Amino acid sequence: MAASFGVDAERYDRTRPRYPQAMVERIAAESPGPDVPDVLDVGCGTGIVARQFQAAGCAVLGVEPDARMADVARRLGAAVDVATFEDWDPAGREFDAVVAGQTWHWIDPVAGAAKAAHVLRPGGRLALFWNVPELPPAVAEAIAEAARRAVPDAPFDLRQGAQSAGGGYQPILDRATDAIRDTGAFGDAERWRFAWEWSYTRDAWLDVMPTQGAFTRLPQDKLAEVLEATGAAIDAMGGGFTMRYTTVAVVTARAGAGPRPEGGVRRG
Repeated sequence: MAASFGVDAERYDRTRPRYPQAMVERIAAESPGPDVPDVLDVGCGTGIVARQFQAAGCAVLGVEPDARMADVARRLGAAVDVATFEDWDPAGREFDAVVAGQTWHWIDPVAGAAKAAHVLRPGGRLALFWNVPELPPAVAEAIAEAARRAVPDAPFDLRQGAQSAGGGYQPILDRATDAIRDTGAFGDAERWRFAWEWSYTRDAWLDVMPTQGAFTRLPQDKLAEVLEATGAAIDAMGGGFTMRYTTVAVVTARAGAGPRPEGGVRRG
């Protein structure tokens, strides 16, 4: 699934939600860089997070395993190394912040935390964050029912794209926090939450759905069936709806001077 998002990278960049500017500015302000913080964007995709941090006055380097996504990010102004984060060679580079928007669950949390500790300057921020949507019940139910009809024997749960993910993200946050603690290289992790809303027209939401992991690998005829049923449900609601989002984050700081992890799994 992780490799499927680049199938339509342009659509992904056009439709995926951005992140709260207050969060971006807080991370940038709390990073140790005196003038222009150096930020590493892990799993940068098409550069959505990178551009937000650039706008906040940061210098940003992205690391992205999908060359199709990286190409879009570069065209839109981001510098990108193509690699998985676990295998990426920092070549001696250090950063004031390591950030990951909607991507850390694709990364080994232990190896990822150790690599982040390895490339962060003392006091540097590690910030892992996700946008958690809460669909109106009528839309969620229409998507779930259409998915059941279209692909009754799907090898994964298509309905995950229709459900409120508030509780579902807790294990991801816990795994990330545990791995950060186990490196011994960070202070206590904080949990941040930002609540916000976004209004979607029928067409705007149907443009988003093919970029979601539950649907990126569906055959086109099955995807069209799901989109048609979802569109009908939104039409019945008046042609649009307001999505409630909560951006959840795990944030911590690299401890002071001391031995650095080697970027792999900590032994002991």
